[in-house]
Amino acid sequence: MRKAQEENSRRITARALQICNAKQARVRATVAVVEGDAKEAICQAVEQIHAGLLVLGSRGLGKIKRAFLGSVSDYLTHHATCPVLVVKPPKPQATK
Repeated sequence: MRKAQEENSRRITARALQICNAKQARVRATVAVVEGDAKEAICQAVEQIHAGLLVLGSRGLGKIKRAFLGSVSDYLTHHATCPVLVVKPPKPQATK
């Protein structure tokens, strides 16, 4: 199970870097796979790599689930040492 998760993480982060590099933007993209409590682990990684911007996705939990589970993106917008960009999932397209 752990090997599958590591491989999946490697594949996803490699694809993310490939997309960033293909855009030929004047930004340096860095990816990190961290373990532990997501909130704390990401905050620590941001500090260690001196990130200028943290980009992360939002799972789009409802208000009730978010109240019980907590929102990692909400926590990071308040505690990360750099600006945070939260990318929401796309809205499902209406079928015709």
